[in-house]
Amino acid sequence: MTASLNAAAPHNLPIFIPAPGGTDVLMVIMAVFLVLSVLAVGLLFLRLHTLPERIAHRGHKLQFEIVAVLGLLALFTHMHIFWVIGLLLALIDIPDFGGTLNRMAGSLERIAGVPPGKGADEAPDDSIASVSRGEGTVEVPKTIALPRTAKEQSHA
Repeated sequence: MTASLNAAAPHNLPIFIPAPGGTDVLMVIMAVFLVLSVLAVGLLFLRLHTLPERIAHRGHKLQFEIVAVLGLLALFTHMHIFWVIGLLLALIDIPDFGGTLNRMAGSLERIAGVPPGKGADEAPDDSIASVSRGEGTVEVPKTIALPRTAKEQSHA
């Protein structure tokens, strides 16, 4: 028995209709396209989600760890306010007061003749510290007496 077309069926079938028992090429192409689309949207979502962390890392911000934690909180709690706060923190440049204070403390330790980092341990007992400057040592008094005015000198 031979298989013949139905009289109502068109004689020229479109290419996307497979032959009986054949592979549906359109369905395979659409399945691959769907998988690639889902992966691309997921990758785009994760790149957008890590945007504040990448901004803070690129700018060498002090608050990088805080921004990273806020990003993780936003990811696991689905509360977008954490992401917004992380983005704002990544864009704001908080001044580094610690660096300035450390430089000032280091300068004072050099003037006092204390080894770097040992200034907070204990103060030396002598009243004059020696500071090496290239060719010789300079003696610097630890307590500086302010000059007296004429009025104070007459009372003393």
